[in-house]
Amino acid sequence: MKNKKDKSDTVPTNQRGIKSTKARTAGGKKLNPEVQASAEQQALEGLKQRTEEGHLKAGRTPPSQRGPAKVAGATRYVDDAIRDVAPATEDEKLLQQHGPRIDFTRTDPWRVLRIMGEFIEGFDTFATIEKAVTIFGSARIGPDDPHYQAAVETGRLLAEAGFEIITGAGPGIMEAGNRGARLGGARSIGCNIELPFEQGANPYVDTLVHFKYFFVRKTMFIKYSVAFVIFPGGFGTLDELFEALTLIQTGKIYKFPVILFGRYYWAGLLRWLQTRVLSEGKISEGDLDLMLVTDDPAEAVQAIITSYKSLGKTAGEQFEESVEAQRHGQSQ
Repeated sequence: MKNKKDKSDTVPTNQRGIKSTKARTAGGKKLNPEVQASAEQQALEGLKQRTEEGHLKAGRTPPSQRGPAKVAGATRYVDDAIRDVAPATEDEKLLQQHGPRIDFTRTDPWRVLRIMGEFIEGFDTFATIEKAVTIFGSARIGPDDPHYQAAVETGRLLAEAGFEIITGAGPGIMEAGNRGARLGGARSIGCNIELPFEQGANPYVDTLVHFKYFFVRKTMFIKYSVAFVIFPGGFGTLDELFEALTLIQTGKIYKFPVILFGRYYWAGLLRWLQTRVLSEGKISEGDLDLMLVTDDPAEAVQAIITSYKSLGKTAGEQFEESVEAQRHGQSQ
């Protein structure tokens, strides 16, 4: 007697012979091109809405809602109809191109030059930064949010301790960090990013650089910061968080505090990392200790100051200092 194949082992197919799947998106929908396109459009609209909301809560009209700027004066027009003489030298070939025109500004070699230009502009503008802390978080919140006030206080305390403040230059937590830098008398720096809509910079930025490429901007955050303070935020905030953790884990940067501000907000993520990622051996126990979780601006700032003071010291020197501190504590 033949054993009947269990129905659970069979994979149904559609009329075209393509195997169907029970896989769903994290939102519970069956993934197909239409759902994916809709999700991408909704994600972009949501990003725009969140960015606008931060400006609106701060009492400003979002740049994306402002009308186009009026340009005064006549528009210059050059008639090149008669410029059809064939080039005779290599210099002429370089300076004049005839026949089917290839828009060089849309090619990869041009993009490489533009990427290099962004790096140069960033390195040149930020060359005088001695020590800075980058503050990340949601663009959606307004000045009445407790996390906004905490970010202002964190920025202020860091500024008074001699640190400059870097943010993504947008509204919300980014604005709060820049505002705190102003209050504390330190330079307030913004690294803005080109989006499909006009994001605009908050009014508390002193030094601003616009970037077209996320990876160039992320390099600036890491290169000129000695610590990250991560306030509650979305995908962009999580991206910067795990970028820093990966660089520390792989030994690309070291003695770099990553501070998660808001215990309640981050509790679910940390619980998942412990119970799933760590328990399955995807990370080690030490990886979890790369993050400090707090609800206190003063505690976050003190951790950054302590870490910064240890820069340049050998492991032996740091160990001797820790032993001496323990002895001092026991003698009291």
